[in-house]
Amino acid sequence: MLRKIFLYGVIAGLIVGLTLFTMTVTLQGRIPMGAVGMAVGYLTMLVALSAVFVGIKRHRDIDRGGAIRFWPAFGMGVAISFIASVLYVLSWEAALAVTGADFPEIFASAMIESAKAKGANAQALAKINADMQQFKIQYANPLFRMPMTFVEIFPVGLLVSLFSAGLLRNPRVLPAR
Repeated sequence: MLRKIFLYGVIAGLIVGLTLFTMTVTLQGRIPMGAVGMAVGYLTMLVALSAVFVGIKRHRDIDRGGAIRFWPAFGMGVAISFIASVLYVLSWEAALAVTGADFPEIFASAMIESAKAKGANAQALAKINADMQQFKIQYANPLFRMPMTFVEIFPVGLLVSLFSAGLLRNPRVLPAR
């Protein structure tokens, strides 16, 4: 089972990590901040984390004789998601190193522009600016940045694991042939 966890975790991590890395390098660090950027990012995560479903199903069908209980399936999904999330973090770190992108500055500018577009007053803009200055300081620390990046993808992996374990515990769902 550990071999399958590692295999499907690496598959998911490579899909999401290479996509993240390629997009960041191709766009020269100009990360799309709007709804389109988020949609592409989370869609890529879901596609990559479909490896959780496939990994649990293969384990159920091949190693477990077509039946698996919820908790072992969920645990396997969480482990696959963990490995994929670690690879996602490493890909983001590599993309930042290769591009030299100043993500905190890009993010801060986008947040301030968004507040201005919504008609924020001077006091609100000053508060956002102060918050963004604090964010820049925190983001420079890898012990802040890496867990923050991990939390972008891991909750998605938890949801996919819950869904997959709940669905695949029923041996009549996509039975082995």
